[in-house]
Amino acid sequence: MASKNPRPAIRPYRPADRDAVADVCVRTAHNGGDSRARYGDLRLMPSLFAEPYCHLDPDLAFVLDDGEGRAVGYVVGTADTERFVTDFRRVWIPLLADRYPEPTAPPRTPTEEMIGLLHRPERMLVAGLATYPAHLHIDLLPPWQGRGHGRQLMRTLLNALHERLVPAVHLGMVTVNTAARAFYDRLGFHEIPVADPGPLTYLGRATTPD
Repeated sequence: MASKNPRPAIRPYRPADRDAVADVCVRTAHNGGDSRARYGDLRLMPSLFAEPYCHLDPDLAFVLDDGEGRAVGYVVGTADTERFVTDFRRVWIPLLADRYPEPTAPPRTPTEEMIGLLHRPERMLVAGLATYPAHLHIDLLPPWQGRGHGRQLMRTLLNALHERLVPAVHLGMVTVNTAARAFYDRLGFHEIPVADPGPLTYLGRATTPD
């Protein structure tokens, strides 16, 4: 008999979670808020920031299950950013080339800007981050934020990276997203100075458990 009070839990990503993970990404992709009004193609942002990790590094993808089988948050990452960039270009971009052809002109819209990023995975290789070889993305639907689930998701990924002997992890966050910065600060992340970070702030920490 199914429980009348299902409990949310962290579990590994499953292929059946793809649409739910994409939905979480879309609803949090614009400075931490809903991106649907900004990017009409609802597959675009997941194609950059969620799905390639689930495809290329599925063992480092975890979801927050609402207790009824639906993913309402996720953390995804890679243990080796350099290898991930190589695989992104070799494996991932060809899967999307028909839907998102490589731009031939400077971007004029937010969508065109994101498609340009899709075709430049080498942007992830930032000088100054070599000692933080892993990187990650984490997102939760708003009703599930502020309840400790983000911390649990992060701890799950950090433990997985630590077990793989990965010493440290980094992330790039939009600087104006001050709520996200406060969350990462509470988890022990520190700012990593890099040359010309643009609109991003880079944060990192050791994978050693708290």
